[in-house]
Amino acid sequence: MSADSGRSSLDLNAIIFDYGEVLSHRPTAKETEQLAGFFGVSVDRLPALWDRNRGPYDRGDLTPEVYWSMLAKDAGMQISQQTLGEICALDLAMWSNINLSMVEWARQLASSGMKIGLLSNMHPAMVAHCRRQFAWINEFDFVTFSGEVRLVKPDPAIYEHTLRGLGAKASETLFLDDREVNVEAARKLGIHALRFYSMEQMREELQAIGFKIVPEV
Repeated sequence: MSADSGRSSLDLNAIIFDYGEVLSHRPTAKETEQLAGFFGVSVDRLPALWDRNRGPYDRGDLTPEVYWSMLAKDAGMQISQQTLGEICALDLAMWSNINLSMVEWARQLASSGMKIGLLSNMHPAMVAHCRRQFAWINEFDFVTFSGEVRLVKPDPAIYEHTLRGLGAKASETLFLDDREVNVEAARKLGIHALRFYSMEQMREELQAIGFKIVPEV
């Protein structure tokens, strides 16, 4: 295997990227505090409330009004239509801080001849926003958004859908995601998977498996 192929001793031919906290940065502390403030809860309590109905929301089963109203009810309050609009705007903004270094790395991989895919749990409004705002999404060989295919990670079917779309075998594919449950689901299907914490950590783990093209830190 040539040194500039980008592939490792695992003979990888494709890499699938998550979006949130991989291709985009983690929301800032200020944004998270602002979102928690809409519901009168602490930042520490927000993740459990956020996750409670997020799967159906990202799958497209719930409208933004229903999802955020359910979260508000779980927090013990109600939200007005005006507040709902502000929450929805913040939700789009806090997931729109793109990790340009990761996007550039994906481009380098594609230039080396590897297939690149995007697989993200993302509700339809965010999907529409991303497709409008980020032209680089079209550079991926295959893109799977949960809100478009009505499946969410860690359902095996959404991984299989992405592999078929890429024309890639599980054993020749690496998946990157920030959530352990999604990483483990990929591994159960025979996909090589790494949990993303930071650019530095990802670079070290890729080098450890002999990967030739790694992200710039």
